[in-house]
Amino acid sequence: MPRSYLIAELILFNKPFHVLSQFTDKRTAAGPERRSTLADWIEIPGVYPAGRLDYDSEGLLLLTDDGFLQHRIASPVQKMPKTYWVQVEGNISASAIAALSAGVMLKDRCTRPAKACAMEEPALWPRVPPVRWRDSIPTSWLELIITEGRNRQVRRMTAAVGFPTLRLIRYRIGSWSLEGLEPGDYRRIRINLPAALPSGNRPAFARPAKLPKRIRKSRRGSRGR
Repeated sequence: MPRSYLIAELILFNKPFHVLSQFTDKRTAAGPERRSTLADWIEIPGVYPAGRLDYDSEGLLLLTDDGFLQHRIASPVQKMPKTYWVQVEGNISASAIAALSAGVMLKDRCTRPAKACAMEEPALWPRVPPVRWRDSIPTSWLELIITEGRNRQVRRMTAAVGFPTLRLIRYRIGSWSLEGLEPGDYRRIRINLPAALPSGNRPAFARPAKLPKRIRKSRRGSRGR
């Protein structure tokens, strides 16, 4: 008997610097001027972010209209690899690369082993505002692939090995990448998903501010890097 499928929509968005990974800014009226949100860039109803990307980070953010696909992408249980291009202060050393690859002890616990390597400066769009520059201190780039999503993890990892992050771009999540997307651009694709899951139920959306308690526990620290 042919297997039936549902079609889910997936949005690949190149999130610019200083854009929130949500559709509203929850600052009070007494706070500073409202920050830019996804609503300023994406006018597609019924889609929600699958995971997070920090306000001061750039690059690939995935959104979908399907709760199962959202959970499959964002859940730390799935260990979906995420590739980052990282500009750091100083010339990254071989010992620092080895430490990042083996796992770095952060305040809460050690990170999982990662894939890390030095890279040439990629051809990227200029950041606005630009990264701070000091003539006396060089900068370098590395590619870091991790399978976790702890709070500001990449920045904490590079700082722990002595090379603070200056610029952070998420280039790839799983098999999806930024290729062909300028900042603020997005691409819509369709994904075939099984209509019947083993549990017999399709999960509801895990909206960032209203996750069920059991999922909040499993995703603790997964709000971006």
